[in-house]
Amino acid sequence: MSFVKDIKGDINAALERDPAARNRLEVLLCYPGVHALISHRIAHVFYNMGLKLIARLISQFSRFITGIEIHPGAKIGKGCFIDHGMAVVIGETTEIGDDVTIYQAVTLGGTGKDVGKRHPTIGNNVVVSSGAKVLGPFMVGDNSKIGAGSVVLDAVPPNCTVVGVPGRVVKKGGERIEKADLDQIHLPDPIMQELECLRRRIVLLENKLNKTEKEEKSSENI
Repeated sequence: MSFVKDIKGDINAALERDPAARNRLEVLLCYPGVHALISHRIAHVFYNMGLKLIARLISQFSRFITGIEIHPGAKIGKGCFIDHGMAVVIGETTEIGDDVTIYQAVTLGGTGKDVGKRHPTIGNNVVVSSGAKVLGPFMVGDNSKIGAGSVVLDAVPPNCTVVGVPGRVVKKGGERIEKADLDQIHLPDPIMQELECLRRRIVLLENKLNKTEKEEKSSENI
């Protein structure tokens, strides 16, 4: 019964977060993210029973069909939505909370140097945007957003926005996000912010230099 409830939650998540989704039947039949989650929930049961070969076979078949690779050992909460999903990779010790949204080409992986817990823990109501890489055994806090193409190598506090390579927190706190904020465009750009700071600094220095030159010319004239 819990399995069916989880699948219903995944379908509802797709309906809520994808404006292209029209009805439950369409989501169930046409969404590879939902197919991958159904296969994963089955594989995870076998994995927990110790039947790891069967679990891996289910996982690999799902990867072949959907283009989404989820290790059967990964733990995924309720209401997960994998949008499009091609080239998504989720590692064995990854833990994903409730109401998480993951876009295409996301990697929740390890750095290759850790043993045991090697992959990230994703909190509740997190958005991981297209092409983002979250690598290592750390926590991404609740209600946080990982910008497209970011490479995150360190823990992310709750209610934060992370962008860049390597990922940096550029927004923290503010209003608590009650529902997933799917805006991937209006994110702060740390490089542009740094350039703007440098531009203002140059203007300030130029003004000081001009003032000094004028004072020197005035002194010479006197």
